[in-house]
Formats: sequence, C-alpha cells, structure tokens
Amino acid sequence: MKHFLRVLAQLLVFLYCKCLWRGLKFVIRKLTGRCELQRICYNNKPGARRTLKIESSLKCSKHELLQSAINIHPDSVEKTIDDIMSLKKINPDTNPQLGISLQACLLQIVGYRNLVVEVEKLRREPYACENPAHEEMLMKLWKELRPDSPLSGRISKQWCEIGFQGNDPKTDFRGMGLLGLHNLLYFAEHDKATALQVLHDSLQPKHSKMSKADWDKKKFDKAIGYSFAIVGINITDLAYSLLVSGALKTHLYNVAPEMPSLVHFQQTFCYLMQEFHRFWIEEDPRDIMEFNCVRTKFHKHVLKQLKNPDMALCPHFTASDLHLVNL
Repeated sequence: MKHFLRVLAQLLVFLYCKCLWRGLKFVIRKLTGRCELQRICYNNKPGARRTLKIESSLKCSKHELLQSAINIHPDSVEKTIDDIMSLKKINPDTNPQLGISLQACLLQIVGYRNLVVEVEKLRREPYACENPAHEEMLMKLWKELRPDSPLSGRISKQWCEIGFQGNDPKTDFRGMGLLGLHNLLYFAEHDKATALQVLHDSLQPKHSKMSKADWDKKKFDKAIGYSFAIVGINITDLAYSLLVSGALKTHLYNVAPEMPSLVHFQQTFCYLMQEFHRFWIEEDPRDIMEFNCVRTKFHKHVLKQLKNPDMALCPHFTASDLHLVNL
C-alpha cells in the first residue's frame, strides 16, 4: 500500500509540474511575445548550450511536427524549419536570424543521429581477410607505424611490435569490428608524429633491467608498457560508448558548425588516445593488470569534463594540439 501511495504521489507531482510548466510557458510567451524556441536561440550562444536546449524542447513538445523534427532526413531540414516558423506564427522576414539558428541546431541534431548510425555500421562490420579493402587498410597501418621495417608476411609475430596480441590482427578486431581499424589508421595517417611517439613509449617496459645510466643514455621517455593497438581498440570502445550515450553531444555540437561527421569522431579518438597516454603516465600503474581501473577513471574524467555545455575539444586539428578548452 505504501508503495502504491508513493507511486501515486510521484505521478501527481509529475502531472502537476508538467501542467505548471506549460502554464508558465504560456504566460512567458504572452509577456515576452516569444515562443520557447525563440527564447532559447536569443538567450544562448551557438553551440551545445543552444542545441541541447532546442533538442530538449522539440522532444518535449506536444506538437507532432516538433517531436518528429529531430528524426527527419538532412535534406528536409529547410522545409521543416519553414513549417515550424509557420506553426509558431513567426514571420521569417522580421525574424531572419531565427530560421538560420534553428537550421544550424537541427542539422547538428540529425547529423549526430546519422553519425551514430554510421559508426554503429562500422562497428558491426567484421574484419574479413578475403576483403581486399580490409587487407589494404591493415597493411597501410603497418607501413604508417613501421615505415622502415618490411612485414615478413601477413601472418607474423611482427604484428606484436605495434601492439596486437598475436600473429594475426584480425582476431583483435572482433569487439569493435572495422571501427577499430579505421580509428587506428586515421590516427597513424593524420597525426603521425603523435601516433609514433605513443607507439614508441608503449613499447618501453614498465620495469627494465637496464641501469639508470644506460636508460638515460638511450634517452627513453618514462616507461609505459601497454599494447598500442589493443589500447587503441579499447579507446575506440570508450569513444563509441560516449557517442551512443549522448555524452559526446557537448563536444560535437561545439566543434561541428553543422552536421557532425565521421571525421569529427575520428579526431575525437585521436584526442582520447593522446589524453589517455598522458593519463596513464600520471596514474603510474604498477603493470598492465591495472588497465581496466585506469580506463574507468579516465572515462569518468572525460564524462565530468563533457558535462559542461561550454566544454569542447579544440575545433582545430592535429591531435597534438588538442586539449579541452572553455569556449
């Protein structure tokens, strides 16, 4: 009985708040002469702060046109904006900037949804040895990371040199499919200096039998001791979870002026790889067995930063220069 009364009370509070909020919106519109979409656009700067509020407003609207606006095809954005302006009885001639602002927000919203679909498709596509395109990407990854070391064969222990677990990398792509390979190759091609440095550091053992003099003579950086490719696939999983959960909306709505694309996601991966590398060094774990613990802490660290709607990765690239900034 107590449980029923508690649920009933929560339902009444919900209905009261919902009705009260709609009543307040009606009063505010009468007082300001502006609908909620207008107030959001005029009171919030472009980026995640504005787009997230527009998205929430559309989702919670009682009008089917507004609710369905977040699921439209990108080609229908302009017509949908015209329909919304007509529904809200807003004159586009006297409010020209409103249509432009709404269009930018809607492109970001539908673009993010499409990006999730594209990334999911890559994640679900398994690596296939019989696919020439897949094999070409894998060979290109080796050449980018080991330009001076020819691969002895497709099946080789040399793959361990760039952080795969065995003689055939295809088994390591099972969890993230082609998405992991796409991200690793993008990192190696578009931020090569950073990728090579991270790879070099990762090959250094956590504990070495070298004397301090020999270590200093070779000018090794601080020992890292993790598998580059395996960590890259794991960070791909982290980036994927941020995307699917919606946490990356803050970043992507701030850096993509219109539709977020796969390139934006791959640049995010490059940033996460570099930042995880730094984070791992700062945490100074005893060995690779602490990887999951460090990864969990890093995930929470990134989530905390992305809760700030004004926070984003630097809009320029390469990843060497990426860091979180207040826009």
